[in-house]
Amino acid sequence: MKLADLKENQTAVVSSLEGDNRFISRITSIGLTPGCNIRIVKNDKNRPMLVYSRDTMIALNRNECRGIEVTEVK
Repeated sequence: MKLADLKENQTAVVSSLEGDNRFISRITSIGLTPGCNIRIVKNDKNRPMLVYSRDTMIALNRNECRGIEVTEVK
C-alpha cells in the first residue's frame, strides 16, 4: 500500500521506494529507507502528511507519498 493510504496513528514499515534518482536521494537523506518504522501523525486531505520516524517529525507532500510503499504493522 502507499504511504498516503494510512490513517492517523497507524504504524508501518517502509517496504520500497519508487521514483527518479532525485526523489530517492531526497527521501533516503531524511531517513526514510526500506525497513524503517514510521507512525502517521497527521493525514488530512490537501495538506502535507506528517510522519514520525527515527525520532524526527517529517512533512511530506502528496506526490512524495505516492512513491513510498509501506506494510502496515498491526
